[in-house]
Amino acid sequence: MRWDGQSVGERDDGALPGLGLSGFVRSVRTPDFAGVTFHEVAAKSALNKVHEASGMPFRWTINPMRGCVHACTYCFARPTHEYLELDAGTDFETQIVVKTNVVEVLRAELARPSWRREPVALGTNTDPYQRPEGRYRLMPGIIDALATSGTPFSVLTKGPLLRRDLPLLVAAARRVPVAVAVSLAVLDPALQQSLEPGTPLPRARLDLIRAVRDAGLPCGVFVAPVMPGLTDSVEHLDALLAELAAAGATGVTVLPLNLRGSVKPWFAGWLARERPELVERYRRLYGRGAYLPVEYTVWLDARVRPLLAARGFSSDAGPDGVGEEGATGTGPQGGGRHPGATVDVEQPVLF
Repeated sequence: MRWDGQSVGERDDGALPGLGLSGFVRSVRTPDFAGVTFHEVAAKSALNKVHEASGMPFRWTINPMRGCVHACTYCFARPTHEYLELDAGTDFETQIVVKTNVVEVLRAELARPSWRREPVALGTNTDPYQRPEGRYRLMPGIIDALATSGTPFSVLTKGPLLRRDLPLLVAAARRVPVAVAVSLAVLDPALQQSLEPGTPLPRARLDLIRAVRDAGLPCGVFVAPVMPGLTDSVEHLDALLAELAAAGATGVTVLPLNLRGSVKPWFAGWLARERPELVERYRRLYGRGAYLPVEYTVWLDARVRPLLAARGFSSDAGPDGVGEEGATGTGPQGGGRHPGATVDVEQPVLF
């Protein structure tokens, strides 16, 4: 059935029914995405300014979509759906807002005399290469707009769909600095599909790393989040790092699980269903906060460093020769900087 024939609602009053969002065009459902509704909107802006207090090494992001069909239980971006009067649980996974005019708006913003060609990050909130991108094809225009304007950019993804755009990324890298990073934190397919039911299998992401490297681009990896009792064993971490080294990863960042806001009860629900024996441990570790105790992060760092070194990931600099000050540990994977965060080692640089 054709996508265009699946419209379930259109309004012309500028408001998405039940949502705190303007610019609504239509809502679409399709058999290819059972249970998911796509709310197409005409966005007023494409570039999002990052508050300086965030501590991020980039000041601008682009999010072609809000919400994510990857459905990662730990995704730190879940609470952003609450700004739309939707919940951070099921709605985040099934009510996807698509900025269908994002390319046109971006080109106009990049053409402004005031634009200083500062680095732009994609994938720091929801994944730009989640499956609906295969239908909407927003990323080719975004890549072209950034490269044509002389704007450096980075892409962080779990989606092998990025392979479609490798020729565009290679061409862009001839004009501006381009950084590519893949998120892969869970090697066991059964656990991975339970935690991230809408994401590609680990093998597909390892193949993506190889494809990026074969295309001549560096490819960093975010091993994030590392989850206590689930993915923090020496056996799991070493096996994953061995696979990343074999795939040609040019840098690795290891970050522990953070559970901010409404992500915490959502993840706790998964834990109670799937790994009830860990519930009490997580209560002790996280208490009433979002972050692990400093003692745990120090312990994890001591565990990870020799494993990274053994697999050839240096602790001196990132893949582009950029040291600690050039790294970020924030993204849809649930990582993030805080005073007790694990130190980044051979970090993929996302500006």
